[in-house]
Amino acid sequence: MIHAVTDQLSPAERAFMINATEIDILPGVRGDLDEPLVSGPASALVPILLRLVDRGWIEVCRLVPWTAPDGNLGEQPGIPIPKQDLPAVLANAENWEYPPSGTWLGCLTLTLTEAGRGIHR
Repeated sequence: MIHAVTDQLSPAERAFMINATEIDILPGVRGDLDEPLVSGPASALVPILLRLVDRGWIEVCRLVPWTAPDGNLGEQPGIPIPKQDLPAVLANAENWEYPPSGTWLGCLTLTLTEAGRGIHR
């Protein structure tokens, strides 16, 4: 059953699932995409990602500060962005580019939901 679901994913949908598994920032998805999506506009990627969000498999969050138990500073996914806000957030092309500052705080990241973790294995 699990394989039947993953076998039905397009290569682009699989790329988003990989990105969410890695909790990478959104621009990292391009490393798992094929042409023409790799070099195409972000607007071509938005409907693909929104389908996975609508299926309840992926959530889109911003990275927020995190302090490890040993005191090291890092980032972690914040609260999911509400579905009704996603089209506007994802329409911003800057969210699809690596930040020039090198810091990932505030960048969009994808995470698998519990349902998404169940189908991805």
